[in-house]
Amino acid sequence: MRMLRQEYKVKQPILWLTQDTIAPGLRSLMLEIGGSDVFVQDTGHDYLLTRLDFLVRPRTIPATIAASRNGLQMPRSKRLMDIAVAGGALVVLSPLFLLIGALIKLESKGPIFYYSYRVGAGYKVFKFWKLRSMRSDADKLLDKMKGLNQYQAGMAEPESASATQQLCATCAAAGTRCLQQLIDERGQVICEVQHRRVQKASEAPAFLKIVNDPRVTRIGRFLRNTSIDELPQLYNVLRGDMSLVGNRPLPLYEAEKLLTDEHSQRFIAPAGITGLWQVSKRGKGGDMSEDERKALDNEYARNFSLRKDIEIILRTIPALFQKENV
Repeated sequence: MRMLRQEYKVKQPILWLTQDTIAPGLRSLMLEIGGSDVFVQDTGHDYLLTRLDFLVRPRTIPATIAASRNGLQMPRSKRLMDIAVAGGALVVLSPLFLLIGALIKLESKGPIFYYSYRVGAGYKVFKFWKLRSMRSDADKLLDKMKGLNQYQAGMAEPESASATQQLCATCAAAGTRCLQQLIDERGQVICEVQHRRVQKASEAPAFLKIVNDPRVTRIGRFLRNTSIDELPQLYNVLRGDMSLVGNRPLPLYEAEKLLTDEHSQRFIAPAGITGLWQVSKRGKGGDMSEDERKALDNEYARNFSLRKDIEIILRTIPALFQKENV
């Protein structure tokens, strides 16, 4: 796969098929050497088409991404500011990283840093780094807590897997075994039937935010309220994955719901640590709706400039000391 990518310049999606359950280590290896995704042999037809559509779609959106490739190149002045600020900040803040790392280890076993795959400008997928603010088993508890999503707006909670039978409600009702042979973007084994059911729920909210999340540790709550947990993203900025200011990079499951021309406009702008919607609503006492976030993301994509970025950075500093955690 690496040869196909590097020597033959193959740009089409490269898929890896295996008969057994996909281990997280195997999936990571395949992605690192040039694969686009990994599937088991009995992957469902509908799910396979959904994934292929997502892998190909970024190259076939003429009204936004494909017609604006030049816009995806970060302006030189913006990039120079990113390198200077991020590089200097990482050096100055290195003692703080050591202190926070020790506190994280004291309260909860597990790594100091945490990464998840995020989608940035031009649908580029990269490793998004943060200081770990949750329990080490937080991802395993996510499905049980989606009913707490502030963007759910009264929607019915998706069926989840049974802790005792290890079957999702769909498979249990049908009297069949649960096809737990897929790996999601968090590297967790999931049920294929349930995954397809969730994917087809078009009314599901695109964003996920849980208020008073019980998975968050005590030191993690402090890190989030002060946004210190975001500091490792300075490394992402230095690498060029994202910028200091831009639209927040989205998890894969959120980005898949924003592929239409109306919503994909946000992906023209660079991904960023802070952005327009953060400073527009933070600390104003009230939840931000999903539509508000989408509108502000699109507004930034249409109008971003170095001057506006500096204004957002200056507005971010006082916003850090206000109440709302966004």
